[in-house]
Amino acid sequence: MTTAQTQELDVQPTPLALLLLGREADPRSERGVECPGDLPSPSDPDLVERARAAKEKLGDKVFVLGHHYQRDEVIQFADVTGDSFKLARDAAARPEAEYIVFCGVHFMAESADILTSDDQKVVLPDLAAGCSMADMATAEQVAECWDVLTEAGVAEQVVPVSYMNSSADIKAFTGKHGGTICTSSNAQRALEWAFEQGEKVLFLPDQHLGRNTAVRDMGMSLEDCVLYNPHKPNGGLTAQQLRDAKMILWRGHCSVHGRFSLDSVNDVRERIPGVNVLVHPECKHEVVSAADYVGSTEYIIKALEAAPAGSKWAIGTELNLVRRLANRFAPEDKEIVFLDKTVCFCSTMNRIDLPHLVWTLESLAEGNLVNRIEVDKETEAFAKLALERMLALP
Repeated sequence: MTTAQTQELDVQPTPLALLLLGREADPRSERGVECPGDLPSPSDPDLVERARAAKEKLGDKVFVLGHHYQRDEVIQFADVTGDSFKLARDAAARPEAEYIVFCGVHFMAESADILTSDDQKVVLPDLAAGCSMADMATAEQVAECWDVLTEAGVAEQVVPVSYMNSSADIKAFTGKHGGTICTSSNAQRALEWAFEQGEKVLFLPDQHLGRNTAVRDMGMSLEDCVLYNPHKPNGGLTAQQLRDAKMILWRGHCSVHGRFSLDSVNDVRERIPGVNVLVHPECKHEVVSAADYVGSTEYIIKALEAAPAGSKWAIGTELNLVRRLANRFAPEDKEIVFLDKTVCFCSTMNRIDLPHLVWTLESLAEGNLVNRIEVDKETEAFAKLALERMLALP
């Protein structure tokens, strides 16, 4: 339908529709924008040397963080590697570093800015490196959800728990409403704390981590969980369903971990007799239930480090990490394969490539601050409150 036709019919495109069509921008969206300036060619044979030279010129002024899901070409320049929260804390522990270059995605850089000092500047090599899961919960949608809970008469009983994989706005909402943040490693502790504060939990934005933790780790039933869909009136739920539920799960998911299916598990067991299936808790409940082991990226790495020589493993997490682990442990005769037959990288995480990193480091070395991620003070204060509650968990 053309613009003229929509005007004739008095139909107004929604902001989301315009955003998807590329006709509008949302500065708070994880989708980000294009980087300014000219990037070096990806075919430039001197990229590695250029990155090394720029990093050496910057010296202690720069601290490079590399998430486990980054490309090998990028991870080689990381001063530390880890998951999103570990990296944010590592950045805070390096106050002498003027520039924190976060090779990850937007919400991770936001968390680093929240936890580091005002003197430190957090930089994301490509502002378009977002997170589809974090995009699935906007501040406006969550505020509307809270109104629905209020109208149902349950808001006072609800404690929000937000996954680390969320925007600064969502972390701030969580802090303002008495909730806490969690990681995939401490989700159970965070939920136990939340149920000491209230009768119900609103879990944002990953439904699978919330459901798996509640049912698999804490003994709740699937009937204790309801799914709030922000695209339906009242979340697609009745007031009675909200009153009966213990876990109100946001309808969000990881586009990578959501690809793994029960068929993937059954297929790999047939192909590789004796294989151990190890998956991330962002996977669907039926996948987690069928797996042998479930844990965060750090858990996955430690499990493979402790695995006996000759053991076989099918890993359900992002392919960059799986491939790196397969190469690392091949000399120990550990067979490590990707759980699904379909190759699947995290497309937004992979936006951070060597040309973007070189451009970033060279720009900083020339005294030009680029792609700074800066959270406003009010949002930072409430988000930090939620993070501090997590840090105080026993």
